[in-house]
Amino acid sequence: MLSQAEENYLKAIFSIESTNSKKVSTTLIAENLKTKASSVTDMIKKLADKNLVNYEKYKGVSLTVEGKKIAIKIVRRHRLWEVFLVDKLNYNWDEVHDLAEQLEHIKSKSLINRLDDFLEFPTHDPHGDPIPDKKGNITHHKNIMLSSLEIDENCTIIGVKDSSVAFLQFLDSLNINIGNKVSVISKETFDNSMVIKYNNSQISISNQTSKNLFVKKL
Repeated sequence: MLSQAEENYLKAIFSIESTNSKKVSTTLIAENLKTKASSVTDMIKKLADKNLVNYEKYKGVSLTVEGKKIAIKIVRRHRLWEVFLVDKLNYNWDEVHDLAEQLEHIKSKSLINRLDDFLEFPTHDPHGDPIPDKKGNITHHKNIMLSSLEIDENCTIIGVKDSSVAFLQFLDSLNINIGNKVSVISKETFDNSMVIKYNNSQISISNQTSKNLFVKKL
């Protein structure tokens, strides 16, 4: 049995590895978990002793096959609980992360499978992140950002890169949601801000906003 702290470390390493092809540094892990680098080193050594991570001093960390398998299970539980909280208990998408952080440590396999069935096997969580299936298969976004589109291109918003409460609430204020169909009306060469059209209205958004929205071109 792993402690909640150990599970949090495995999930953090998995999350960083998903966007970084190199070995994960202890500094990145510390930033992700908001803890001290010295604490990270101590935990990594424990996980290495359990054969859950590969660790070489000054060279970074990577998950072993078993470590990745466990991390994916945690991610699956977390994202299914987020769907449940939003779809069934009517929480807002900016409220569910911390709650799901607590619920993800419930290890009952039958409970999670029943939850998946109850939710009718969702493929993505409320933020557009893919949910691993029972076998651990997961398909990551292709990293096409709204900021990369040019004038007259069309797309559907499929996810958010920044899932912080502040950014999600900002999107709510603009009525931007997963599933919105968006057209790029104009784009400024100076700062890459753009005017987009969606829901029969036009607004100007910053490059900071557009580079944090995953899209699928139409």
